Amino acid sequence: MNQPADTSRVTSAKIVIAGGFGVGKTTLVGSVSEITPLTTEAIMTSASEGVDDNNLVPDKATTTVAMDFGRITIDQDLILYLFGTPGQTRFWFMWDELVRGAIGAIVLVDTRRLADCFSVIDFFEHRKLPYLVAVNCFDGERLHDLQDIRDALQVSPDVPLLYTDARNRESTKQTLIKLVEYVLSMRRTRTVGVG
Repeated sequence: MNQPADTSRVTSAKIVIAGGFGVGKTTLVGSVSEITPLTTEAIMTSASEGVDDNNLVPDKATTTVAMDFGRITIDQDLILYLFGTPGQTRFWFMWDELVRGAIGAIVLVDTRRLADCFSVIDFFEHRKLPYLVAVNCFDGERLHDLQDIRDALQVSPDVPLLYTDARNRESTKQTLIKLVEYVLSMRRTRTVGVG
């Protein structure tokens, strides 16, 4: 017999999905959200010409101008609220508000445009917010070895780095679980170090 979950024991957590323009943040939130995701997609206009480089994503006709929002129940005791950031730097003034209260972040990476994520990684490192790097495998292709990507990004060995497919619910769910496990591990380590 299915018993309703004891809501007094349910934990909720906020996760931020960040990355450069056109890397798949909106797609990731949409692929895994159990509710219809809230998106703030706007049609790209001539004002973005010369500002947003869509050469590698030529079919991209919309862009996130504020945030994406979704929710997933990982377990009967854990609900994750997902907040996708806008990718263009001109919208970064909202990032500080979006990360407020977050337990961690996923930095979504397109290896064809690796330079787009340097400032994203710096943002989370500067704020000491735990993050992992998820390499979005466009068309299922793993173009580079994870260690080569880690070296190129100069990411610490303790930061998780993995492949994901932003279109695939199971893949993105595993990425979220990996981030939660990483955050819990970091918190346990800090607690042990204090005691």
